[in-house]
Amino acid sequence: MGHLKVETSRRSFLKAGAAAAAALGMADLFSSPAQAAAQPGAVPTPLRSDPADQPLSVVDAHCHATPVWYADIDALVFEMDRNSVEHAVLVQIGNFFDNTYQFDVVKRFPGRFANVVIGDYRKPDAADDLAKLAEQGISGVRIAGATRSPGDDPFAIWKAAANLGLSITTGGRSADFVSPEFAQIVEAIPNVPVVIEHLGSTDNPNDDPVGDDVFAQIFSLSRYPNVYMKIHGLGEFNKRSTYPTPPFPFDKPIRPLLDMVYDAFGPQRMMWGSDYPLVNQREGYQRALQLTMEQFASKSDDDRAWIFGKTAMKVFPIRA
Repeated sequence: MGHLKVETSRRSFLKAGAAAAAALGMADLFSSPAQAAAQPGAVPTPLRSDPADQPLSVVDAHCHATPVWYADIDALVFEMDRNSVEHAVLVQIGNFFDNTYQFDVVKRFPGRFANVVIGDYRKPDAADDLAKLAEQGISGVRIAGATRSPGDDPFAIWKAAANLGLSITTGGRSADFVSPEFAQIVEAIPNVPVVIEHLGSTDNPNDDPVGDDVFAQIFSLSRYPNVYMKIHGLGEFNKRSTYPTPPFPFDKPIRPLLDMVYDAFGPQRMMWGSDYPLVNQREGYQRALQLTMEQFASKSDDDRAWIFGKTAMKVFPIRA
């Protein structure tokens, strides 16, 4: 794919984290579609080209907004705007099969959101339903790591997504991803990206306590070139200090999981996602971005550009 020409320096990258912490639109570090929309007649340009052709911009690869649970899209856009997050991958919540709201969001904010839906895998005609969703211009599909289809082929919904060329994002518990069955799924669909959410665990350090040895097993899935990893805020795998103080509210030292992911997958198979609005139960959107950026401050501009934007747009391109 060639080397990415990054149009920002290490200093500007760190300033992006500072902007998140300050929660102010003080730094014009990224060209925000929301800012463009403020100009009469301006319409955001859909991001359709190869990510290597794009300048550095922050993309939130994992966030939620629904009419039935969590916050609505306006709350998410508010967080994105004040943290200079240019684009986002809107991921449907588990077991909610009505994707109407997400399609409406994509129409309301053209060029800003990738749309990752869920198909009702319980139905015998789930593959047909998924094909109809794909015809509407979705960017991917969410399938839980433990999901199995009814009938003779338990991997049918996974194969249906692969046949449609849809990237897959998958969440679950650590046991789902270290199971031999999950490796069989990945092997069965080698030509589509399979993106593991939450480092292959859950979204807080108490719900699914996983040792570094188990994480190492999960990260060994990097041996499959179509497997990617989502990273989120530090609060997903580090406990808050008993007496937290700014600017770093976590116990030290933090677990070395981000370094482990980087070593296993490399920057072009990693993507940052806020996990909004659940992140508000942890460190909040601003710190989930800023503090994670700081963990990669010593990496090259090119590496950070992929982790915080390019990988997400490569795997989940915006189609509307």
